[in-house]
Amino acid sequence: MNPYVPLKTRLEVERLRQAAEALERVLADLATVIKPGVQTVDLEQVARLALTRHGLNGVLEGYEGYPHPICTSVNNVAVHGRPSNYELQPGDLITVDVSAERSGWRADSAWTYGVGKIGSEGRRLQRAAWRATLAGAAAARAGGRLGDIGAAILDESRRAGCRVVREFTGHGIGTSLHEPPTVPHSATRGTGEPIVPGMVLNIEPVLTLGSGEVAKLDDGWSYITADGSLSAQYEVTVSVRSDRTDILTLGRHRPVLNRSTPPYG
Repeated sequence: MNPYVPLKTRLEVERLRQAAEALERVLADLATVIKPGVQTVDLEQVARLALTRHGLNGVLEGYEGYPHPICTSVNNVAVHGRPSNYELQPGDLITVDVSAERSGWRADSAWTYGVGKIGSEGRRLQRAAWRATLAGAAAARAGGRLGDIGAAILDESRRAGCRVVREFTGHGIGTSLHEPPTVPHSATRGTGEPIVPGMVLNIEPVLTLGSGEVAKLDDGWSYITADGSLSAQYEVTVSVRSDRTDILTLGRHRPVLNRSTPPYG
């Protein structure tokens, strides 16, 4: 294993859990206001208020120069979409990505929401992205390797007839937003670094209905699907223990977690 991968104690994992669960509540709050006619720039203020309400400090604004507290990626925008005056339309898919900290510990998550009634293809993609994320989380087991995570994500996406955007990867998280190791979302089983107890990983595959190829826009941040196809993404934080792997982001949903569809969106 890479000796620079920072492993977490149980106390540190609990602090990360508190931050992750609080951030998930922010995403739940956003679900109540994502409706046709809402401008994506309006979601910025909602996110700011929700972060404060749940005891978090946003950390995305200013991170590597990014100028907003959230990313809003609509339809064919795969990642890092910037809030704007665009009015959400019925049938849109929008992924909101937000990062925060509590007492020095970082949380990072993304969620794809349907706007109004979405079509069958959008629903298929949304559910595939959800199931692929959970499959990757389930594969993050002590004794395995990081490639197992990417292989599980690939298998699930193929079953749904979707493609994984290979350029984007997951990461470790702790007192820094992005820590080693890099987590592939497209890989071969049995490859990569060993997965060991104490790792805390963010798993965040982007799925599309098209080729999986992307292009960067002139705004310097947004990536769109090269063929204009829809995209969807979920991002969760997982903690690897010797006997199990916990999804910290969804801890409060664990007793009733539906692996077919997300809790909201």
